[in-house]
Order: sequence, then C-alpha cells, then structure tokens
Amino acid sequence: ASTLFSKPAQICHSQQLFLLYRAPLLLLNKHKPWIETTYHGIVTENDDKVLLDPPLIALDKDAPLRYAESFEVTLTEEGEICGFRIHGQNVPFEAVVLDKSTGEGVIRAKEKLDCELQKEHTFTIQAYDCGEGPDGANMKKSHKATVHIQVNDINEYSPVFKEKSYKATVIEGKKYDSILKVEAVDADCSFQFSQICNYEIVTPDVPFTIDKDGFVKNTEKLSYGKERMYKLTVTAYDCGKNRASEDVLVKISVKPTCKPSWQGFNKRIEYEPGTGSLALFPSMHLETCDEPITSIRAIIDLETNHIGKGCDRDTYSEKSLHKLCGASSGTVELLPAPSSSANWTVGLPTDNGHDSDQVFEFNGTQAIKVPDGLVSTSLKEPFTLSVWMRHGPGAHEKETILCNSDKTEMNRHHYSLYVHNCRLILLLRQDPSEAENYKPAEFHWKLDQACDKEWHHYVLNVEFPTVSLFVDGTTFEPFLVTEDYPLHSTKIESQLTIGACWQDNSGHDNDTESVSEPTSGGNARMAQFFRGNLAGLMIRSGKLENKKVIDCLYTCKEGLDVQLPEEVASAVKVEFNPNQSSLTVEGDDIDAFDKVMQHISYLNSRQFPTPGIRHLRISTTVKCFNEESCVIVPDAEGYVMVLQPEEPKISLSGIDHFARSAAEFESQEGVTLFPELRIVSTITREVEADTEGRDQPTIFQETVVSEEIMHNLDTCEVTVVGDELDGEHEGLEVDMSQLQQHGLEMSSSNLGLVVTGVNTMANYEQVLHLIRYKNWHTEALFDRKFKLVCSELNRRYISNDFKVEVNVIHTANPVEHANNAMVQPNFINPVHHASVDLSGHNLVNAHQASVVPSAATIVIVVCVSFLVFMIILGVFRIRAAHQRTTGDQENGKENEMDWDDSALTITVNPMETYEDQHSSEEEEEEEEESEDGEEEDDITSAESESSEDEESAEPEDQQGASRQQQLEWDDSTLTY
Repeated sequence: ASTLFSKPAQICHSQQLFLLYRAPLLLLNKHKPWIETTYHGIVTENDDKVLLDPPLIALDKDAPLRYAESFEVTLTEEGEICGFRIHGQNVPFEAVVLDKSTGEGVIRAKEKLDCELQKEHTFTIQAYDCGEGPDGANMKKSHKATVHIQVNDINEYSPVFKEKSYKATVIEGKKYDSILKVEAVDADCSFQFSQICNYEIVTPDVPFTIDKDGFVKNTEKLSYGKERMYKLTVTAYDCGKNRASEDVLVKISVKPTCKPSWQGFNKRIEYEPGTGSLALFPSMHLETCDEPITSIRAIIDLETNHIGKGCDRDTYSEKSLHKLCGASSGTVELLPAPSSSANWTVGLPTDNGHDSDQVFEFNGTQAIKVPDGLVSTSLKEPFTLSVWMRHGPGAHEKETILCNSDKTEMNRHHYSLYVHNCRLILLLRQDPSEAENYKPAEFHWKLDQACDKEWHHYVLNVEFPTVSLFVDGTTFEPFLVTEDYPLHSTKIESQLTIGACWQDNSGHDNDTESVSEPTSGGNARMAQFFRGNLAGLMIRSGKLENKKVIDCLYTCKEGLDVQLPEEVASAVKVEFNPNQSSLTVEGDDIDAFDKVMQHISYLNSRQFPTPGIRHLRISTTVKCFNEESCVIVPDAEGYVMVLQPEEPKISLSGIDHFARSAAEFESQEGVTLFPELRIVSTITREVEADTEGRDQPTIFQETVVSEEIMHNLDTCEVTVVGDELDGEHEGLEVDMSQLQQHGLEMSSSNLGLVVTGVNTMANYEQVLHLIRYKNWHTEALFDRKFKLVCSELNRRYISNDFKVEVNVIHTANPVEHANNAMVQPNFINPVHHASVDLSGHNLVNAHQASVVPSAATIVIVVCVSFLVFMIILGVFRIRAAHQRTTGDQENGKENEMDWDDSALTITVNPMETYEDQHSSEEEEEEEEESEDGEEEDDITSAESESSEDEESAEPEDQQGASRQQQLEWDDSTLTY
C-alpha cells in the first residue's frame, strides 16, 4: 500500500484502465464486425484449401483491449466473432472461424473441384459476432464482401488428335512450304497444360519434318518412281510434357507431275461375242490440273478399216445382201465365190478369208472374162452398178474395174468404169441412133476415197443422160462431164471383163481410145490393169437402187453407242457419224462430261463377229476463259479385242448309199438324191463341271458340251463326183416353184447345181429333199456319185462333204422280175475288191451291143439266166431271214440290200449277219492292201460311210446310229 500510494500518478492511470476494461461488462453490443470488401483466392483442383489475399480476419470494436500492462484481460461475448456466412447458389465453398477472439477464419472447398468444369467462382461473405442475447437480438453482422476464387489446373489430360488419320497428295519434283496440318487438343483448362507445345514425327528416315504448329512439309523433292506413298506416325506433347494418348497416321501420296490427260482408261478392252453393249470407259475421267475450263470437246473414233470391207458387216454373198436389203430381182453378181456354176473367178487371188468376206486381189497382172450372156444390160434403160473397192495411189495410167469392149477387130469401149489419177470415171458410149449428135460420154468424179487404200462402197445409178454416184451412202456430183458421138453400127460382139480391158491389137482405134503396144503371143490382149481389191461387183438392170437399199448395204453391224444419263442429257451434246464409228461429245461441265464418257459403249450385232482388234482413239480439245486452248490433252489410244466366237459346225447326214431300178431313173420323177437329209449346226462350249456334293475336288473343272443352234445358210452346192453330167442323157432337177416359194435361187451346169439365198436350215432341207436325178440312158450306167456341201456367210463356215452313191439295178425281164434296191448300213467298214472297178464308167454301149458275135450272145444269155436264178434264190432266203428279224424292222426305216459289182454280177447273200460279213470284209481288205499297196479310185458305200464317221461323228449321233440296220430286200414289185 505504501508503494502504491507513493506513486499517485501511476495509481490514477491504473484506475482508469481498470475502469475501461470493466466498462464493456456494463455496456451493450453496439458495433458490427468489420471485414475487407474484396478477397481473391486461389485453390488447386483436387484440393480444398483456398489461399486468400488478404487473409480472412473480422474485427469488432466491442472487443476489449487485448493487452493491458500488468492487468488481466477479461473478454466479453459481444466482441468475439462467432462465424462467417457465404451467400450464393451452389457455392462449393464454406468459411470456418479459426479463432473467435481474433476473428481469424479460412475458406475451403466442400467438394472436389474441376477446373475443366468451372475455372472461377465468385460469391459474397459476411462475418457475425457473438453478441446475441436470449432472443438473438443483440447479434451483429458485417457488410457483404465479394470473394473471387480461381481454380488452378493440374496436368491430368494428354493431347488427342482431331482426326483419326490424315491424307494428302503432292506432285513429284516440288518442295512444299506446307503439305498438310495435323492438330491435337488437350482437355486441361489452363493455358499451360492445354496448349500443344510440340509435334514430332515418330517414323524414322522419312523426307518430312513437322513444326510446333503441326505443319508437315517435305525436306527434299519427292519422286513418283521412288515412292508412291509415304506413311508417317506423328505424336504431340502439351506444355506439361504429356505425350498424346495415341499417335496418328499420316499418308502422303506422290503423284507424277500433273499433266492434263484422261485417267482411268484401260487400253485393252475385251468383247465377248453375243454379250450386247460393252462400256468402254466405265471409270475414266479427265484430269485438267485445276485449270479454269470453259468448254470440252472430245471425238471418239472406232477404227475398223482393217476389218472386212471397212467394218464388221454381214458377209453373205453380195446377191443375198441385196435381197436382204430389199433390192428387187434382176441383180447379177459379177464376182461370185467360185463354184461349179460360177467358175470364172477360180483363178483370181483372194485374201484367203482374212477379211471374212469374198475379196479378190488384182495386182496389175490379173483380169477375168465374164461369160457371154450373163449380163444383158441395155444402156437405153436405167441400171445400177455397185462395187466395193480398196485402191491406193497407183500409176498415172488408167486402171479398169469393169470394161465392155469389142471382142474382135476393133478396140471400142462400149462402157467401162475405171480409176485415173484418183478420179473415178464412168465411160458410157451410146449406141447408134438416127441423130448423130454429141451426147454425154464420160462422167468424172474427183475423190480422195479412190486413193486412200481404204474400203469404200460405190453405187452408180445410171439413167441416161444423168448418173448419180453414192460413196459410202453419200451423194457426189461429177465435176466434169464430156461428150462424144454415139458408136457406129457394127455386128461385132462385145467382151465384158473385170480388172482390165480386152483389146484387139489388129483393130483400129476409136477416136477416144488409145491402143497399147503389141506384145508377143497374139493380137488380142488385156490392157489397163487394175491394182487393188474388189468385192461385190453387181449390175442390176431395169431399176435404180433407192437410198434405203444403198444405206443398208453400207451400214456396219458394229459401232459406238451411248445411253445418256437423265441428269446430264441437257448439259452435254452428243453427235454420231452415219456409220456410228465416230462420236463427238461437247460440254462445259467436267463432271457431266465424265459421266457421258463413262456411258459410251461398243456394240456388235453380228451372230458370229469377226475376231480381232478394233483401235480406239480419243481426241480432246479444252478451252479456257480466253476462248483459246489453254490445256493440251494428249490423245488416248487403246483397242477393243473382239474374242473368237464359238464357231458353228454344220453337219449334213442322211442315207449315203442306195440302189434303185433303172425304170425309176428313167421315169418322169427321177430318183430323189437326199430323201432323208438333215442339216444340223452345233457349237462347242466349255462349262464348269458340277462339283456339288463331292467330297474330293476334281482335277478337271471344265467340261465340253455341244449344243444345237439355229442360223442361216446362204449356199448349198451339189456336184457330181467323177465324169461330168451328160446333158443329153442325164441331169439334176428341182421344183422351181418350191424354190421361189422359199425365196431361193438355183443355177446348174454339167458339174451339178447350186442353190443360193439367205434362208433357214429347215428351208434348205426341204428344198434339197426335192432334188432329183434323172437318166434316160441307164443301159450303160451302174452307179453315180454326188457330193453336197452347204455353207454360210459366203463360205466362212462350211459343212462336211456329204457324199451319196446311187446304184442302178438292171433286170433281164422287168415285167417278171423286180427292180431291187439295196442299202448298205452306214456302219459297215470299207471293202476293196480285187476285180476291176467299173463304177462310174460305161460298161456297154448300144453300138457295141448291136454287133456282139453269136458266141458272146450265148455267154451273156447264160450269165443272165444264172443271175436270175441267184436273184430268185436270194428272194426266198431273204424272206426266211425277214421273219427272224421282224422286231428289228419295226422302226419303219427302209433299209436296202448291199450291191456288189466286183465280178460284173449281182451276188446277194442276205443270210449273212453283219458280224460275219464285217469279219470277212476285214480279212479281204487286209489281203487287198498287202497285194495292191494303194487304194482304188472308186469308193464303195462302206468306204464312204467309214470316212464320214472318221471326219465327223455327229451324223451318226443325229441319225440314231445306235439302230443297227439290217439288210432288206425290196420285193414290192416282185410276183411270186
């Protein structure tokens, strides 16, 4: 106490402090807590602690002094901070008081934060003191402070490329600043971890590099020949050095230096006959190297000049083609295929069928004479002259195609067609008339076609004094017509020749004709030879060909075709030439143009087209905005390969050996040569073998099958084998009304007859069944042999040689004894007889028989009596054999007995079976071959059938060779 009071000033001051600390206990909660107005915080995702700036501290004026010197401080509830309250919706944070007396607190996350979902959070916060009474009325709260909290990112994601792969195309020989750009992204929210800081090419040793922005470029010039495509593996890194989860593949194609051209064009295109249209350019497109195009024009040429006469046409005879095209009768074919009735073209060289047509070659040394009377053309009435010609640049001399000149004494040319200096000239001299005035005599046409070494079709319609020329269906007017006097009247016959003019050196020249220098060997010779090829030379008298027929004769069976898609039909213009061998396409839209080109096709409508190559060429012109050719597109060239068609095999079959009585040959009807003829055409196909149901695979997967097809024939020729026909005693006849009814024509000679015209095989069968052989002088005839050959397409496909032998049965008393006919089965082997072969030769003629001595007459009578006895004996033996073989004869087939003329007698042994006869014939044949060492000139019936079997097996199949024919005696006229 003494110490306390000795210092009165200090005592007074202490009392004041004491009173201050004790005063709040006596006062109410008058002040609000105080906090900062704005706070900024940072929190790392996946963490809950928030770092605030400034720190979260609340102050309250109601709180006593915290430090009093040497005095104990007693706190009051009104001055303490009880809590913080956060305002806002879905705020993922909470505020916690760490010390009530100091007002210190923290903000922390209530849940896991994701920067990628929300990078920043903003809300408000208030502080509350503890000065609340029983009713809570004394609690004070601070103002609202704004809190901004940023969520810091962690590098939890790796880069991912936007595309699964990248592709680019570059042109060889060029260095690029940038070929393509690859791009990766990172899902992290922060700039650091979401940015791609680096790209890297993982594939080693490639001529490419990539920068930090993902641009790829080449480090050297690329070569298409070295590598056509590069494959690179590229990865990416973010700025946190995380590598991409998956690397990406980059493909870089190297193209050759861009040159405008047609792309996707196959040079070889195979065409299988009978398949219709074939698309030529199904995947073709035009590469223009990104030039601005305004128009495109393409010409597609199908070159078929080397095929036939300029393209694939029907190769029937020219006469048949005229008929098929609607030309009326009266057409005469001057260059027919060689045959028995048309043999004046036999000596002419041909192309051996290389053009699948009848083409004749003239090399400047060959010419032929047309038989007299074949052409009866009167120049006073209209006529048509047509020819196919291929002629190249020749000499400056006249080259005659057709010429009608004086046969003797003079050299006048009545009319002729010739080529001179690439001009086609028709000479037409008028016959004598009352008025000796000048008249048109020569018509000149200057034609490039006459010298271009290509096939062209020429038709001249002559209706004096006008002449119309059609070349390949197009009309040409003469550029020059010269006149001359008519010829003066003479009785000299004329000679029609082809390939040159017939001139008589001993005669005098006409004013307009020149005589060639004489040559050794005679006074008459050929001059003005033609050099080139001719085919289908025709003259038609009395009527002119119309344009429809001319176009039909020239029209090709093959060509180009196009089916325009509807969406491009209006955008592209398409034009054809007359024979559809050239096609022009024009347009300005490249896509539409490509679609049209892809629909162009090749079509060949022939049943058996000519195999070989057809060249294709596409010529293209491209224009740009300046209407000039800015892009040069080279021609695209290829070819269509027409494959070999399945060629038909024409087979003739029927009875090839029979005998008839002499009376039948001498009758009005004669003997039918081909009573049971059948014409069949087959083709051979390779098909895959049926292997279904087989456990083991077969080695041979293909098998050959033969199937019958129907098509037309155009010629059947019957020729006599051996001596020519004697017109006074024998001949071949056919019902002409039946021929005309079937639309066929017939020509005959002493060598046989020829039936011509395009018609079905069935109609040819019916007509050939009508051919009869008649002989009015059979006393000296024992047999006759004939050969039948049919063909199609002007002998392009030829049948087998079907040979028929007919024997004549002579009887001593035709009233009492039968004329018996015998047939040898077509499966009997050849039999050679050692006796002299008399078949086909006259044994006895009438003059010799009239002077036979009496002794010879007795011998003949004895022989004939013996013959009659053997015939009667044979009849009874045949009847006995006939009863045993009744079952085999129910098929209705008339089989006749074999004829044996080996000893000039008829020897019949019908009791022999086929097997006995066959074995005996083989033994006899072996003996004959060992003794003679060579075949006889004549062929017996067995030889004929055997040779047919070896050459072609189908006649036996088609006629039912399984039926074993038996020997049968025809006793229909025999009296018992």
